[in-house]
Amino acid sequence: MPDSQPTHAVTPPVGTAAPTEIVHVDDRVVACDGGDGPLGHPRVFLRIDGHQVLCPYCSRLYVLNAGAGVEHGH
Repeated sequence: MPDSQPTHAVTPPVGTAAPTEIVHVDDRVVACDGGDGPLGHPRVFLRIDGHQVLCPYCSRLYVLNAGAGVEHGH
């Protein structure tokens, strides 16, 4: 779900197009399907290793919220 809060210092990865939408998330793994129902794209799971990840299909930029995504793996 897109976040309506203003974004600060969010930049797409070098050499990529400007994001079509910026989505703030709390998990390091996100699923993206383009969002337009049958007009979307195949569902892909994207891992946020740093602070953000760009969907290679639709150019949605997923940004990890501050303090989110702390993993306590087993």
